[in-house]
Amino acid sequence: MLDLQLENAAESCYDSPRRNSVSGIKRLEVDEFWADSTVIDAGDYVFVGYCMANEGKSIQEQMDGAFDVLEKRLQLAGLTLESVVKMDCLFKDIQDLHYLADVIKKRFAGKYPVRKAFTSDFIREGIRFQIDAIAYKG
Repeated sequence: MLDLQLENAAESCYDSPRRNSVSGIKRLEVDEFWADSTVIDAGDYVFVGYCMANEGKSIQEQMDGAFDVLEKRLQLAGLTLESVVKMDCLFKDIQDLHYLADVIKKRFAGKYPVRKAFTSDFIREGIRFQIDAIAYKG
């Protein structure tokens, strides 16, 4: 009986409007080597990942570089930093967090996104900062 219920539920899933919305997902930038999409346009939102640059340089240069990458990726969807509603900021050393506010003030001109900071040891050598972001298209 349970198998039949699961089968019926699975079949109805294929006819639902939610399934059809999946076709509206656009992968604007795909990294085949790492098997991920770094920019996905999905409905009202654009998801951007792995924004980092200026490997081996100062934390300020890496932050500026990461925001440059974020801007370029947002442009693929016709958006700007002003569209960003949430950011996850990944740090090698959480002490570098105190540099972030000045960079955000300069880049976002008062239209600040929600943000969260994380620290991680898994970022490769020479990378001290990375951004993932969600932008709103509405």
